Amino acid sequence: MSNKIGFIGLGLIGGSIAKAIRQYYPEYEILAFDKNRETLALAVQDGTIHTACSSIDENFRGCSYIFLCAPISYNTAYLSSLKSLIDANCILTDAGSVKTSIHEEVISLGMEENFIGGHPMAGSEKSGLSNAKAHLIENAYYILTPSAKVPAEKVNAYRDFVRSLKALPIILDYREHDRITGTISHLPHIIASTLVNFVHDTDTKDELMKALAAGGFKDITRIASSSPVMWQQICLKNRENISRILGHYMEALKTAKALVDNEDEAALYSMFENSRDYRDSMPGSSAGPIKKQFAVYCDIIDEAGGIATIATILASGGISIKNIGIIHNREFEEGVLRIEFYDEVSSAKAASLLQKYRYIVYEV
Repeated sequence: MSNKIGFIGLGLIGGSIAKAIRQYYPEYEILAFDKNRETLALAVQDGTIHTACSSIDENFRGCSYIFLCAPISYNTAYLSSLKSLIDANCILTDAGSVKTSIHEEVISLGMEENFIGGHPMAGSEKSGLSNAKAHLIENAYYILTPSAKVPAEKVNAYRDFVRSLKALPIILDYREHDRITGTISHLPHIIASTLVNFVHDTDTKDELMKALAAGGFKDITRIASSSPVMWQQICLKNRENISRILGHYMEALKTAKALVDNEDEAALYSMFENSRDYRDSMPGSSAGPIKKQFAVYCDIIDEAGGIATIATILASGGISIKNIGIIHNREFEEGVLRIEFYDEVSSAKAASLLQKYRYIVYEV
C-alpha cells in the first residue's frame, strides 16, 4: 500500500488527523487541498503536510487514504472530482458528523467499494488549523460507517489505522450513526444555542442575566460557541432525525412543565434523581462528541496574591493552566476559584498538588 495520504480540508478536525498521522507515521507523505491558501501555507510551514495543492488534481492519484474534512455539503460535492483519481486500493473517507447524505452520494456515483465513512467524536469550540492538535482524537470514539460493498479487508485496515492514531474505532450503520449523534450531539448544541438566545431575548435592560450568568450556566452552554457554519450544515443534512428528536424532546419539556405546574413533589424528585444517577454512570475515560473540560474548583481566601500563589505552585509542578478565574456566582459550584487544564492528567496532578499545600479542592 502507498504511504501517501491526501486531505481535502485542513480545519480543526482535518488538521488534527493530519498532525496525528505525522506524529505516528513520520515517513508518510501528506498532501492537502484547502480553499484557504493561508491554511495551506501554515500547514507546509509547520510541517503538517508536504505538498499544498491548488485544486483536487493529479497529486491525489495513488493515495492509500483520502480524508474529506471540509464542511458536509462540500465533502459530498468533492466526491465526483475524486472518482477518476482513486484506484482500487484507495480508502476514501470523511470526517463529517452526518453520514447519510454522503453515503447516498457515494452510492449514486458507484464509489461504495472505496468508501468508509468516518466521524471522530472530538472537537473544540475553537476552529481552524491553528487550533488543531495531534492528541485531539486520542481516546476519542471514532465511528466508522462502511459502505455495503466495501471489502472487509479495507474495513479492518482502516480500523487498525484509526486505532494506531490512539483513537477508539466503533463500526456502525450510517443511518444508526445519524440517529445516535442526532440525540447526543446535535440536540445538545441546539439546546445550548436556543438557551443562550433565550437569555439574550429575555434579559433585563441593564443585562443583569448576562452579568450574573456564570459557573453552571456557562458550562452547559459552552458548546454554543461552536462554528455556526458547521452546525447550520448539520441541521440541514440531518434534518429528519433532528426534527423527530426535537419533537420528542419538546414532549419531555412539556412533561417537566406539567410536573412543575402540578407541584408533583415525588415526580420532580424522581426526574432529578434519575438524571443525576444516569449522568454519574456515564464513563469519563473517553472523549465523546462534546469535548470534556478538565477543571478543579478551589477555596481560597480573598487576599492579595492568592491566585498568584496557586499559579506559582502549579507552575513549579510543571502544570500548564488553560484558564483561571474567580467564580462570582457559586449557586451551582463548590469553591471560589475555577482552574481549567488542557488534559485529565494535568487536572488530577493539580488537585493532588494543591491538596498537599492544604487547599480545599473540588474536582469535576
